[in-house]
Amino acid sequence: MNRATLDRLDAVRRESVEGRLAPSLERRRLRAYIVTMLTDGALFVLCFALAGLLWEGRWGGTRALFAAQAMLPIYFTIALYNGTYGVTALADWLFASRKTLVALLISAGLFNFVAFYAKSNEDFSRVVMTLGLLFTAIALVAMRRIMAMVIAHRWGGRVANRLVIDDGGTAFPFAQADRIAAADFGLDPTSHDPFMLDRLGKLLRNQDQVVISCRPERRADWAFLLKAAGVYGEIVSETAHDLGVVGVHHYADLDRTTLVVSTGPLALRARILKRLFDLFVAGAALAALSPVLIVVAVLIKLEDGGPVLFVQRRLGRGNQFFDMFKFRSMREEKLDPDGNRSAARDDDRITRIGAFIRRTSIDELPQLINVIKGDMSIVGPRPHALGSRANNKFFWEVDRQYWQRHCLKPGLTGLAQVRGHRGATEVEKDLTDRLQSDLEYIDGWSLRRDIGIVLRTARVLVHENAF
Repeated sequence: MNRATLDRLDAVRRESVEGRLAPSLERRRLRAYIVTMLTDGALFVLCFALAGLLWEGRWGGTRALFAAQAMLPIYFTIALYNGTYGVTALADWLFASRKTLVALLISAGLFNFVAFYAKSNEDFSRVVMTLGLLFTAIALVAMRRIMAMVIAHRWGGRVANRLVIDDGGTAFPFAQADRIAAADFGLDPTSHDPFMLDRLGKLLRNQDQVVISCRPERRADWAFLLKAAGVYGEIVSETAHDLGVVGVHHYADLDRTTLVVSTGPLALRARILKRLFDLFVAGAALAALSPVLIVVAVLIKLEDGGPVLFVQRRLGRGNQFFDMFKFRSMREEKLDPDGNRSAARDDDRITRIGAFIRRTSIDELPQLINVIKGDMSIVGPRPHALGSRANNKFFWEVDRQYWQRHCLKPGLTGLAQVRGHRGATEVEKDLTDRLQSDLEYIDGWSLRRDIGIVLRTARVLVHENAF
């Protein structure tokens, strides 16, 4: 099959993929969590105020309101950790009610425990406390039932995106799940084709749960791809084998068992923290560095009249392609969109202003726009061009784990960069050193570590390998 035919097939597959993209439900769920928490807080206070009115004859008595306000932080802390505000709670109001009541009872017990040792029990009316807790329990359960009715009416009862990929395995009739056949989209887990991985990444985008039904000999390959995509993934199987299983899920109604092989590197709270950190740092940096950005843009334009920005396709989260922005540092007629040739010392393609901005890493600053857009993060594995090589091998040919570094958004800086792993990848070790740092960063992510990497980046902005 010639190249033109392959290109046409790839274009058809891209069009079919675009028609199967799942909408993001994360923001919708987040709004539901916030509304539920605010309503819970209001109901808490109102119910205790009502208890004070009924027993003491005063609406909003000081003792009743103080008890509610003292218990609320304890209740929210427990509720946030026991699943009261989670996807399952949105989908199943009975589950949500049980978790809510457990959080309420524990918070009441802890409150009374602290009050006992503080010798302040006598400051609270036992009747008001009992009535307040009873009214609150009824109100919170009623709120869960109402929320379920609203979700059924407004969202059609769908709170999560689920996808089943059939690759020749046993049937998996998963309710409320989309289904696709791997063959229809040219999905082959044994392939290293970046275009196939891009299609798969787009199909898995916004999916909360992915189930693969495949032949036994392909399970290890699918497990690897799910981990590299950074999604919650399961593989239909009765045996674990060598898949690196992190859990087993049994579907009693389907008489099927799946192996949980990937969960994604970051939970919801961690993703929110990382995104807020990205927006804060990128927004502040763009505002503070705007004079520098303007001056550099003018100098680039004045030197040869070419475009200010160089836009290059890079590999991003889930092995999907995205357009990365840089200040143009090479002559317009010698640009290398695919990154087939690494920049070298005394490179004849680099302009005079380009040499300076590359040496000082100023050429990377437009990627702050990528961070604002959500294509990149402030800290993460650096994105590579599609044609990048080490020892004349594509990066994924050097080490298959290369694909797993893309389970997080790529970063403006990263652990590899602050360790000095920069510049051209002339030998395989140049890549494996970076890859090891990237995988270490993914396994041990924390907001504190991101802050530390940002601070350490200032020391390596000017580097001997930056040319």
